[in-house]
Amino acid sequence: MRIRRNEIPPDETSPEETADERSRRPYVVGAVAGFVIGASVIGLLWAVSGAGDGAAEDARAACAALAKVVQSLPSDRTQQAALPSGVVSHAIAARELSAAAADGSAVYEDLADHLDGVSRMVISLNLADPAGRHDLTLALQDCARV
Repeated sequence: MRIRRNEIPPDETSPEETADERSRRPYVVGAVAGFVIGASVIGLLWAVSGAGDGAAEDARAACAALAKVVQSLPSDRTQQAALPSGVVSHAIAARELSAAAADGSAVYEDLADHLDGVSRMVISLNLADPAGRHDLTLALQDCARV
């Protein structure tokens, strides 16, 4: 096939299309560079925000929930007592958070054991339970060290 000087073969691009493609290149490079920089910043912020020890944070949260339980317990050790709403939920939350802390670090296994005893005492509403009261005392001591 013979091509004249002024004709462009049908399978080749015109000079105008090549110029358009070249003009897009800086935008594409800028978009990719912006994506990489943005992802790096997000990753850095995520790493900095998660710098704490997960087990220790769970243990502190368990102790905070225990503090709410202790505030709501009656001062006299009655056999059966009506507790304000939310106390049982806080006791269960303290137990579950301490179990998560113990899963993360063996240091918190005693805290988890003691809070399990406290939650059983609160759930049963037998606030005069000597084992539950003993676990409460030990859990408060554990929380003082967290």
